[in-house]
Amino acid sequence: MSLFFLFLALLLALTILGIVLYLITARSYQSSDSVANSYDEWTEDGILEFYWGEHIHLGHYGSPPQRKDFLTAKSDFVHEMVKWGGLDRLPEGTTVLDVGCGIGGSSRILAKDYGFDVTGVTISPQQVKRAQELTPEGVSAKFMVDDAMQLSFPDASFDVVWSVEAGPHMPDKAVFAQELIRVLKPGGILVVADWNQRDDRQKPLNFWEKPVMRQLLDQWSHPAFSSIEGFSELLEQTGLVKGKVITADWSQETLPSWLDSIWQGIARPKGLIIFGLSGLIKSLREVPTLLLMRLAFGTGLCRFGMFRAVRANPLTQSRDKFAQETTNV
Repeated sequence: MSLFFLFLALLLALTILGIVLYLITARSYQSSDSVANSYDEWTEDGILEFYWGEHIHLGHYGSPPQRKDFLTAKSDFVHEMVKWGGLDRLPEGTTVLDVGCGIGGSSRILAKDYGFDVTGVTISPQQVKRAQELTPEGVSAKFMVDDAMQLSFPDASFDVVWSVEAGPHMPDKAVFAQELIRVLKPGGILVVADWNQRDDRQKPLNFWEKPVMRQLLDQWSHPAFSSIEGFSELLEQTGLVKGKVITADWSQETLPSWLDSIWQGIARPKGLIIFGLSGLIKSLREVPTLLLMRLAFGTGLCRFGMFRAVRANPLTQSRDKFAQETTNV
């Protein structure tokens, strides 16, 4: 056998071995602890922050998308979400709960650029620690460990509830929806950005979409993705929403993020020096999932959902319900 064919055989064997290892070492959702542990590990070693910056979410590249620096696109996303939600019209001192705050990137922008009084919560103690380290004196943003499935705040605590890409980690989307709305004051605004699956009630997943979705769930500790339509319904079913939930699809605006995140490893080779071989292996392990994400969002299997809801006033809501019931008699 020639050296060329020997090399091809070795390359094929390594590829097969890599695929097998990728599949058998999946980090499927077990409990909130498995999510917390995953984020603790990424935060402690600093790899995710090095490549993704202080915003552990996708970027906004405009409509239509344009070439943009990866980290700039991430901060732009926060400002675009503020405008889309109408939060830029709120006064300084507005109280905001950032659910799934990561290491506090969004919270700091909301506090510094808009003058909001922000509380960020995450299930990861290491993320809280890092968020506190990154937040300068005088910035009105504080952080604490809390579980979005059972928030520790009383009803009607905040003027705004904000959440970016936290929903896929929630095992019960109805409970998540209830908690987000519960802690809002009457008249308060909920703004959520999330990864969503296509509504399979309208178009079931086909033969290739099912295994792709399975990997997207298992590799990053996701119990399930909701659809845009499904989560909107869950918010409205809380009985605490005024009118209808407003939604939008930002799949195209955020789509370049997936390949840009891979490109960071090539464009910034300093990471190999800082994190060594183990860091390289850990980073390379994420490439297949990032490519699957690009495939899913590019084909419509997944969608980037935006949600805006207003908390109803209980007294007004009761009068409206009574009037409706009287009319129907």
